[in-house]
Amino acid sequence: MERRTFLGAAAATVAAPALVQGQAARTLKFIPHANLTVVDPVWTTAYITRNAGFLIWDTLYGLDERYRPQPQMVEGHTLEDDDKLWTFTLREGLRFHDGEPVRARDCVASILRWTRRDAMGARLAELTEEMSALDDRRFRIRLKRPFGLMLDALAKPPSNVLFIMPERVAATDPYTQIRPEQLIGSGPFTFRHDEYISGS
Repeated sequence: MERRTFLGAAAATVAAPALVQGQAARTLKFIPHANLTVVDPVWTTAYITRNAGFLIWDTLYGLDERYRPQPQMVEGHTLEDDDKLWTFTLREGLRFHDGEPVRARDCVASILRWTRRDAMGARLAELTEEMSALDDRRFRIRLKRPFGLMLDALAKPPSNVLFIMPERVAATDPYTQIRPEQLIGSGPFTFRHDEYISGS
């Protein structure tokens, strides 16, 4: 059985962001093109919701400047069984904004919810024989036959985006909207639901 390993080589060479020295802290103000009325990026394909999603949550893979999928929340993956068995390993130290670690079961629940509303996700679901968390950092997707667009599906930026949510949030029926107080992400910004006023 052939086994191939793909690691985020680029991630190892990227330095952590440098802090601006000698400057007072400033507030970043963001004015979106439309009102954020729906906050669930799985429930809607509205780009205002997708854009907010990129601020709140992180993704397993992102696209580089040539639109090639690159590891983001994962440190890499292995391929076995004639490209039908994918095993993904999360980077160490990932945390949601509530302090809970990002676990493989969060990824599985997020993928399952996303596959119910997204076209590429639906195709992945059709080809999936089994999806499971192996431990806190590893999950596996066993396919019925190879799916050459696996990483493209996991990394695609158009709606619906595969954002990784806590399992308890991702367990929400995909045809039911998650509420603002459920927006617990692991992305660059924390959503302050107590300050959220739709239309303001």
